[in-house]
Amino acid sequence: MARKVDAILFDKDGTLFDFHATWSGWAADIIRDLSGGEAATMARIASEIGFDLAVGQFRPESPMIAGTNREGAECVARALPGRDVDEIEHLLMLSAAEAAPAPAVPLAELLGDFMADGLALGVMTNDTEYGARRHLEHAGIETCFTFVAGFDSGHGAKPQPGPLLAFARQTGLAPERIVMVGDSTHDLRAGRAAGMQTVGVLTGTSLADELWPLADAVLPDIGHLPAWVAA
Repeated sequence: MARKVDAILFDKDGTLFDFHATWSGWAADIIRDLSGGEAATMARIASEIGFDLAVGQFRPESPMIAGTNREGAECVARALPGRDVDEIEHLLMLSAAEAAPAPAVPLAELLGDFMADGLALGVMTNDTEYGARRHLEHAGIETCFTFVAGFDSGHGAKPQPGPLLAFARQTGLAPERIVMVGDSTHDLRAGRAAGMQTVGVLTGTSLADELWPLADAVLPDIGHLPAWVAA
């Protein structure tokens, strides 16, 4: 049976891993640690990174959701005058890498089936490459991917198409034979710019209405991808 694509490039947070289940608790902890528990400082940090302290979740417009680790550090630094942004960036990288990723669906079986069908698999995230590899390792799925890139891997960051085209070059496939799968408009804009097919998923913070204008399909989660690939 003909299939739509020969390779899948996944975003990480909100796609492979449920965004709120992975990051909300981590954010509350890092705000408390960076502020020393001082209420006014906690409120400033939360405001800068778009985190609702009362609800305990990132707001949909948070710059942390689709931004890079550096952009997140710059947000935090604005709330902590006198703190070095490079120091904050390094701290966030190490702390985020140890956050416990919450799989959006059972991943090992899903990815194993894709590999058995001969699909090439990759991950491109605006997190650091170090953090991405640590999370994939925590989840026991790092060996499923032949390509893992972060914003700091030398290819650029989404929504620019550079890292997606790097995956295409590595696989030797034409971009139109690859699907970019993600939960944000950054992911889908990058996919469109690279000439790839695009699929949005709803395990992040974006709503279907936000994703549809940039997507060939919007799915509840990546567990629905096999039927889409084979259709």
